[in-house]
Amino acid sequence: MKALSVDPLWPRAGDWPASTREETPDAVLLGVPAWRTSLSPTGAGETPAAVREALRRYSPTLMGPPPVDLNTILRIADAGDVDEPDGREGEARVRAAVAELASARLLIALGGDNSATYSVAQGRRARGLITLDAHFDLRDGESNGSPVRRLLADGLDPRRVVQIGIVDFANSAAYARRALDAGVTVITLDEVRRRGIGEVVADALRIAGSGGVAAAAEARAPAPGPPAEPGDIHLDIDVDVCDRSVAPGCPASVPGGLAAWELRALVRGIARDPRVTSADIVEVDATADTTDARTVRLAALCVLELLAGLAERP
Repeated sequence: MKALSVDPLWPRAGDWPASTREETPDAVLLGVPAWRTSLSPTGAGETPAAVREALRRYSPTLMGPPPVDLNTILRIADAGDVDEPDGREGEARVRAAVAELASARLLIALGGDNSATYSVAQGRRARGLITLDAHFDLRDGESNGSPVRRLLADGLDPRRVVQIGIVDFANSAAYARRALDAGVTVITLDEVRRRGIGEVVADALRIAGSGGVAAAAEARAPAPGPPAEPGDIHLDIDVDVCDRSVAPGCPASVPGGLAAWELRALVRGIARDPRVTSADIVEVDATADTTDARTVRLAALCVLELLAGLAERP
């Protein structure tokens, strides 16, 4: 690969310093290269390194106005990768690594397949969950198809779970009923486009942050009495929610999914909320991507959108 140009007036994203116990970063990256329990063949374990490399193709600058360099207003660190994050022992290592980074305002986990969501959310002690995903991830067993079911089974309140981007012809009726029966809020891809990103983001944050559709309705039309107790929210960014033309490196992406700009807008909008304390970017197989690495580059842009949302918090 041709070396990237060097220009002192055009700084690059990435190359953030290693995290240390003495520091209190605003945001920290953590690689979680899970892949062994994937339902389809995947090289997702190679993706954290590929995303770090792709970040250097981008600038950390928001156009504003005024223009802002994220590297100058945020303390960003990289904690490296969790070794062998698969299986029960691996998940314990992930939870411990995430817990050690508790001082960071936002933890960004680089997957790996979607099984990483389970241990990252638990390590961060998340009380609310928002998924950007074409699939429910409510399967039985322990795989990249089961993290949401496992979190619910371990006590996550289903009234604080919002699944955005669920798509026709990529799920079964049985799992759709499972989500409905559990009380999970499902916002389909068609509904996202009908309602608009701003409204969907606002509702998802109200539900995941305060517990249920009723709480979201009350927030739109406030009723007397104390507000619901807020909770920390984990954001699961499964890139296979996107159209296959922009995410060919996701084994389960389908034609007609979200456009790249829609995913980026959802990520930044959700990340603006201070209750969002962790996120993962998963289901990208860097070894199956196109020669221009478009899927990995989109994942890298999701990292930057998370950082932009963090910088834009009130």
